[in-house]
Amino acid sequence: DSEVIRTRDPQRLAQCEVVVDVGGEYDPQRHRYDHHQRSFKESMRSLRADKPWSTKLSSAGLIYCHFGAQILAGLLGQPEDGPVVTTLYDKV
Repeated sequence: DSEVIRTRDPQRLAQCEVVVDVGGEYDPQRHRYDHHQRSFKESMRSLRADKPWSTKLSSAGLIYCHFGAQILAGLLGQPEDGPVVTTLYDKV
């Protein structure tokens, strides 16, 4: 039921619950998922020590890192930490 807004206007972004790929900020506690800062170096490995991949993440990769297992679990009706979801998460 969310509204999708395409903007780079900082005032509008400040009103959004989740901001992806704009805004120049990565802060998962505030649901800000941009990777365009010069200082950004996050990878799956840096965010999840149990994962071996060290390629720098895009904004889509950040969303997948933080929410992929939860989404897969919901779609499959499987536990988020179960072997099916873990295997699919790693393969995707």
